[in-house]
Amino acid sequence: MRLDKQRQRMLRLILFTAALWVVVVVLVASLSEFLFAAMASLPFLFYAGMVGARVRRFTADFKPKIVRQVLDFIDDGALFGDLRYDAKRKIPMDKFLRSQLFITRPAVYDGEDYIEGRIGDVEFEMCELKVEEFSRVRQRLDDVFRGIFLRAKFHYPLKGSVLVVPRARLPYLSETVKAYVRTGGQSMDGFIKHTKFKEKYIVYGSRNTKVTDLLTEELMGFILGFGKEKGELCMSISAENCYVGIWNDKDILEPKIFQSNVSFELVREFYDDIYVALYVVMALDRSH
Repeated sequence: MRLDKQRQRMLRLILFTAALWVVVVVLVASLSEFLFAAMASLPFLFYAGMVGARVRRFTADFKPKIVRQVLDFIDDGALFGDLRYDAKRKIPMDKFLRSQLFITRPAVYDGEDYIEGRIGDVEFEMCELKVEEFSRVRQRLDDVFRGIFLRAKFHYPLKGSVLVVPRARLPYLSETVKAYVRTGGQSMDGFIKHTKFKEKYIVYGSRNTKVTDLLTEELMGFILGFGKEKGELCMSISAENCYVGIWNDKDILEPKIFQSNVSFELVREFYDDIYVALYVVMALDRSH
């Protein structure tokens, strides 16, 4: 609400600037001496630049202020350590590639909204990522991944490894599956008793992996429920590391300038996107 009062003051400033712009245009048009008219408009251009900078600063500051409040709300839970946020930071590319979820040579690797912390005995880091690669058939960039990417590290290594891939995205992740199979992975669908989960996701695991210990009924149910409401995710678990990719094609919590941002749904949307990643970590911590 404080931010929205700031937005209202800024909006009045924008409207005043627009009215002043009309006056300057009329004044410049009425002056026959071009050089004098250009010099007369310089103070206005400087003023308009200051207003534009203020709008950009409001947009840049909005998300960090809201996210820190959301994280303060979340980390009051008993299992949570302090959650830290950095608007400009991202998970390094080498960790993204190490996940083996996306076999790619990124031409674009952009990220923001880095969050790190601890849940129980699990340390984690997550951020928003946009990853693109050069198309193999056309002269353009193809999307590899856009959404929230999470890496969790367990205190003790887990036994075996698991790869979970949405069936709908299997054509785009075929190289991921092939690479996993080449290292000894095999289909674990026969060990998955959750029929609806098998319809939506394909599961691979390493030999002698007890897949139900890593992929519990609770976790499968949550992934399915999340998929209906928000979108799909992919996941790989190996030794002490767990990687989760949650597809999300839109920018979240971007402030509006010409209408109110006092919206429960706006804040809840970002909370949900953070919490779904954290829930996966909590479920794995409980099962471990």
